[in-house]
Amino acid sequence: MDIKGFFDNLDHGLVMRAVRKHTDCKWIPLYIGRWLKAPAQRKDGTLVNRDKGTPQGGVVSPLLANLFLHYAFDEWMKRTYPSIPLERYADDAIVHCVSEAQAKSIKMRIEERLSHCKLELHLEKTRIVYCKDGNRRGSYPNVTFDFLGYSFAPRKAQNRSGQYFTSFSPAVSRKAAEAMRRDMRSWRFHRCSDKSLDDLACLSNDILRGWIHYYGQYYRSALYRVFNVLNRILIRWAMRKHTRLRFHQRRATHWLRRIACQQPWLFAHWEQGFRP
Repeated sequence: MDIKGFFDNLDHGLVMRAVRKHTDCKWIPLYIGRWLKAPAQRKDGTLVNRDKGTPQGGVVSPLLANLFLHYAFDEWMKRTYPSIPLERYADDAIVHCVSEAQAKSIKMRIEERLSHCKLELHLEKTRIVYCKDGNRRGSYPNVTFDFLGYSFAPRKAQNRSGQYFTSFSPAVSRKAAEAMRRDMRSWRFHRCSDKSLDDLACLSNDILRGWIHYYGQYYRSALYRVFNVLNRILIRWAMRKHTRLRFHQRRATHWLRRIACQQPWLFAHWEQGFRP
């Protein structure tokens, strides 16, 4: 589920009510209240008064948003549906239900709860998803969803005895994968013929390790297509860097593969097996 225009529609009175439950210092609510009501300035210099919402890029906005939803959603769910597990990050949440009927009922109750808090669900991003796997073989229109950069969907898996089955598991989402590929292309390594492979590794390894540690926790093989883009960029770099490899893509690929096998620690993705 997703809340429509969450940061833009937060009710100031309810936010301040949540803040006051966590502090007895009179200055904190005073300054937070002033900050919330401070007018926004447009590019043309005009000021727009604000009677609701918190700036989405503001430093304290995530804290206020989480504090608000802690009472508006988390605690309410705990009281109303104590046996229903859920996960929430900012205004995105997953609620686990045991049947379609229960999911529809809870969705209706959540809509009512949010309307009392002057919010509403984003109908296009809020869906009932059937977690289809080897045991749940029904047919429903929605069998996949994205959450925190992962795409949860039915996937082929292998058990300890080597048998294949269908599991409902996460892997890097298409949107996150495309964002990583876009970042790799923006580095323009293929034009850095004045730099060595060591230089390129130093420039990228911290970012690559972060991606691998986060998106490689589940279904790591989905990252092969992502890091294959970087390997192709490095092949193009080699063709520009070394005269003997110019116009010889296959020869450059073999050259880079040989280095990846001899020095797998050079690039973070090579070390994890994503080699050319």
